[in-house]
Amino acid sequence: MSTSSVNSASNINPYTGVANPAPSASAAAGSGVQGLSSNDFLTLMTAQLKNQDPLNPTDSSQFLSQLAQLSTVTGINSMNTTMSSLSASLMSAQALSSASLVGHSVLTTASTAAYTSGGVLNGAVQVPAGASAVALTITDASGAVVRHIAVSPSSGLQGFSWDGTSDSGSASPTGVYSIAATAVANGATQAASTLIQGTVSSVSLGTAGSAGSGAAGTGGVTLNTPELGPVALTSVQQIG
Repeated sequence: MSTSSVNSASNINPYTGVANPAPSASAAAGSGVQGLSSNDFLTLMTAQLKNQDPLNPTDSSQFLSQLAQLSTVTGINSMNTTMSSLSASLMSAQALSSASLVGHSVLTTASTAAYTSGGVLNGAVQVPAGASAVALTITDASGAVVRHIAVSPSSGLQGFSWDGTSDSGSASPTGVYSIAATAVANGATQAASTLIQGTVSSVSLGTAGSAGSGAAGTGGVTLNTPELGPVALTSVQQIG
């Protein structure tokens, strides 16, 4: 028998009696078997039953195993579709409920904020336990210190308010200011976390991070504020 005859015979599907299609270039390169849909699975199974040897029929256990595989794959695909739909519905519901926050103030971790001349910038410091003194330092965009504010040393969140007045008594102009806090605890000076209050002007869906904190963006509901820029709903610690 010639080599071409052997190759031709080996290319015949034993179940369908039809020549198998030639492998694609990507398959020949070893890219792996392409996934089959449920329809392809049923077509192959039907062809297998039609072309089985009557004297040596397909083992029923193998047939049931194939049906179980089909059921599992179909179930997983259906579950993925359902979960995607549920996720979209929950996201929409969360956005609608968050719309009620427009006009309210939110407190989130941040170290910079946009101040409007004549306004007031509110926030808080996370004071560590055992602190004996807490100081807040506000600097402008050039790095110059504008104001020092003493904060209560009691542990926990302690609020502060800045009306734009500098240490010299002059009014600060509109701009972006940095806020940092230090606490003296057990005789040592350490940095303390600062939180700044922003007013929600709108709500949107998408990927955004807090402009004030410089945090990386996360998918979900975003609260837009003039003081802090976009703030992820999940980063909000207090709502006023």
